[in-house]
Amino acid sequence: MTAVGVYDQIKTAFQDIIAPELHALRGDIQRLDQKIDGVDQKLDGVDARLTVKIDGLRAETASMKGELLAEIRRLDARIDGVDRELRTAIEIRERLAALEARRSPR
Repeated sequence: MTAVGVYDQIKTAFQDIIAPELHALRGDIQRLDQKIDGVDQKLDGVDARLTVKIDGLRAETASMKGELLAEIRRLDARIDGVDRELRTAIEIRERLAALEARRSPR
């Protein structure tokens, strides 16, 4: 009979002390799950906004890269033109010096 009495005491203690705590913990866990779901939704929104901004920056960077490459090509062509003109000027100067050397008596 003592075993049944101990069993009943443990059962009563479990129902009176442990079961309500477990029930309260379940409620806390459900609230935490809801908060986590809310945070997940907010993070999804932030992620979507960041993705849009990053895509915009990526497009703007690609555009600026294209503009920069075009400007580099334009300057390269201009430098090539100046180089040709300089070589022509040097060649003319050398010819002129040769003509002057032949013309002037020594």
